[in-house]
Amino acid sequence: MTAPVLLVIAHGSRDPRHAATVRALTARVRALRPGLRVETGFLDFNAPSVPRVLERLDAEGAGAVVALPLLLTRAFHAKSDIPAVLREARTRLPRLRVRQAEVLGPSPLLNSALERRLREAGVRPGDKGSTGLVLASAGSTDPEAIAVIAEIARELRHTGWCSVRPAFASAPLPRTEDAVRALRADGVRRVAVAPYVIAPGRLPDRIAAGAAEAGADVLAGVLGPSPELARLLLDRYDEARLPAARMASLSA
Repeated sequence: MTAPVLLVIAHGSRDPRHAATVRALTARVRALRPGLRVETGFLDFNAPSVPRVLERLDAEGAGAVVALPLLLTRAFHAKSDIPAVLREARTRLPRLRVRQAEVLGPSPLLNSALERRLREAGVRPGDKGSTGLVLASAGSTDPEAIAVIAEIARELRHTGWCSVRPAFASAPLPRTEDAVRALRADGVRRVAVAPYVIAPGRLPDRIAAGAAEAGADVLAGVLGPSPELARLLLDRYDEARLPAARMASLSA
């Protein structure tokens, strides 16, 4: 039986770095699993749009698709935007079986990708005990998403950092600069900022500006096309498709 197509659904951005990063990530996914068809669709700003990709797949007789939100938390886009787009597509394209995968986070692989970016920025494992960490996410008005970020910060605190504070580029407070200053006020001498975002854009730039304004010592890169993130996409794909595969085998 042909494996379902993996359709990675990204938000999209006017910043060209966003789409370039998404495409670099999907290229890494293809390299990890040769033979798997991986497509990319965007909700806004970039082409191709999700409906256009699904129409093309239906016309080509793809049969089944796993739609994977390129999102770190379950907030508005995962709960509302994407399900609405997929419902509309199922109505128009009844031959195409579309299953929505879970969002990427939380996951130990995301934490590993975050640590990778911090090491690349110059934080050595032995530095963690004397370094405060700001976990800077895009932010959301969804309480579930905010609670997830707070829980990740608590988890990271138990991996050796002297202190970890969450921060948000939009919606709730504190901002990145506020969290950096709060760590300084607590007596932390070295502060690192880790953007908990996938691709560059307006909000990651706001995180970077806040880190610079408050004098953070280290600013890590966005998660981007890290090996851990590529593996996580495949994990979420497999989790979504395997229940359907098991049902098919039982009914055969």
